[in-house]
Formats: sequence, C-alpha cells, structure tokens
Amino acid sequence: MNGLCLELISHPGETIAEYLEERCMSQEELAVRTGFSKKHISEVVNGKKGISAEFAKALEYALGVPMHFWVNLQANYDKDMLIYHEQNNISKEELGIVKKLKDVIKMGEKYGVLLNENKAEARLFELRNLCQVINLCVIPEVLATKGRAYRKAKNTKIDQTILYVWLAVSEKHAENTGSQNAYDEEKLRKRLPEIKKCMFLDQQSAIIKLQTIFEECGITFHVMQYVKGAPVQGYIKKQGDRILLTMTTRRKFADEFWFTLFHEIGHILEGDFQKDYHIDFEEDMENNVDSFAANYLINPDAYKSFLSQKDFSEASVIRFAKNQKIMPFIVAGRLQRETGDYKRWNGLKVRYEWE
Repeated sequence: MNGLCLELISHPGETIAEYLEERCMSQEELAVRTGFSKKHISEVVNGKKGISAEFAKALEYALGVPMHFWVNLQANYDKDMLIYHEQNNISKEELGIVKKLKDVIKMGEKYGVLLNENKAEARLFELRNLCQVINLCVIPEVLATKGRAYRKAKNTKIDQTILYVWLAVSEKHAENTGSQNAYDEEKLRKRLPEIKKCMFLDQQSAIIKLQTIFEECGITFHVMQYVKGAPVQGYIKKQGDRILLTMTTRRKFADEFWFTLFHEIGHILEGDFQKDYHIDFEEDMENNVDSFAANYLINPDAYKSFLSQKDFSEASVIRFAKNQKIMPFIVAGRLQRETGDYKRWNGLKVRYEWE
C-alpha cells in the first residue's frame, strides 16, 4: 500500500475557491446565491468544514456544477484523509503484534491467503482486513465476546492473537477449496465405514480420499499447519449450511491423527458445530466423543476380550487389528495411552510426514 502525502490531499474548498476565481465571484456573493452564511462559506473554502449534501445542491444552482460532483469530491477527500490517518497512526504495539505473527503469516503465504508483503505497514493492513478488526490489539477482546466459543485445557498455553489469526487463515483457505454441498448427517453416518478404511491408504492418498468423502457429506475437510501459540489438534465450525472440519499437523503419529479425526466426527454428530467454534486443544479430555472415537475404531467388547487374554505381543496386536479390520498402529497407540508405556509397540507405529 502506497502512503498518501498530506500535501497532495486537496480539500473540496480549494475547488470552490478555483471556481469563484474563475467567475470573479466573491465569497459574499456565493453566500447570497446559496443561502448559506458568509462564515459557512469561509469555513468550507478554508478547509475547516466539509460539503454537506444540502450545500452541494446549493452549489449546483450557484455555480452550475452538478451536485454529484461536489458529493463525490467530498467523499474522495474523506476517504483519502481516513487512509492518511490510518497509515500515520500505527502504534508500536500493533507493529509488535505483526512480528509475533511471523509463523502464521508464513502459513498464510503458503496457502495463498496472504500476499508476500515486505513492508510491515502493508502487512498490518492486510491482517486487519483478514481478521476484520480496526486494530490487531483488539483481537483478544473479540474472542472474549464469543464467551464459551472455544475451550482449552488448564495447562495449554495459547496466544489468543496467534490463535485468532490462525483460525482466520484456516477459514479463508477453506473458502477457496470447498464446494456448495449442504451438510447431510445421514450421508456422513453411512460413509463412516469408508472413512475408516482410508487408514489403509498412504498418507497423501488418505487425505485426498477423505476430502472427497467429506465433500459429498457437505463438509470441507483440510489439514492445516500447526504453529506455536495455537496448539489446535482439530476444530469444527458451521459455515452457512456446510461444516468446516480442520485437522492440524500438531500430532505426527497416524494413530493420533485417526483418533482425533473420529473425535471431531463425534462432535459433528453431536451437533457441536452449531457453536461459533468448537476447538480441541492438546490435553483436552471429553469422555463422550472420546468414547465414540475409541469404540468406533475398535469394537469395545472385542477389545475387552483381547485385554483379558493378556497377550500383548506385536504378533497378537497384528492379529487382533486384522480381525477388527484396522491398522495395527490403532491398537498400538491405544495400548500406549492406556498403559503409559510409550516405548513398547513402537515398531507398529506409523509416523506421518507433514509438509
């Protein structure tokens, strides 16, 4: 954004003065012709007062220049002055916020949501537009107005400004990738087995297949980059008659990805997308949707029987996973979480490599 120079911004009163000089007309005569006081004419000509619609109509009669010319002249002046003041009233605090957002900004550039701006001021105005705020400093207050719009665990460290901008980038990216299908709960429930089967695909193929399936259900699904300060694992949000389902690269192992995915699906089926945001952070525990995810991935009765046999060798885990028609990493990950032994069964774990 190019800066405006105050000396180059012309007040509409200067144009009136030019017309008066051209017609050899005094301010006093213009006052008589328009019905406005000499003081009013002087204040407008000297840039102390603007041209109202009423005065613009009077000038049309007195000078023979259309009313819309004066109205537009005043509007353009007001716009230029607003931009000038905006560019020259940027606080160090707000510029500091731009610096703090460097990781989110890189993410926004990566997804084509933000331009590759070099000037801090231009970047600041771009972020204001993206976040729909007059000043980046008010972002925490905006989140506060949303009340219980999102949850966080007690020990989860969140920077609310980074979180808000991260969400804005994610949602803008989703707008550019989703289609027009409306959310259909019945279709989603019917496609759950197919969604589950995607775990047998390689990482990239699984994401592409999931996007296709979710799209048919009226859900925009994508995976966004994790950034420090916004430890989001997944979140859902209603967008018109559609739903946005976002997963992140916060967790690297496949079992964590699939458990979190079905956790978010549980929220959708529970109707939690009706809230402004429903965000799952690291360390959040929600028994109802956790149970849904765990029990859909592994039949609870079969898992109870498996545990009772007390054979947790890799070969046993692989046999049980085959019987359940899931990948062994699902069983291995669950055993690790429940036993607290995060070294055992590592040979069955699969690591996802995110860009």
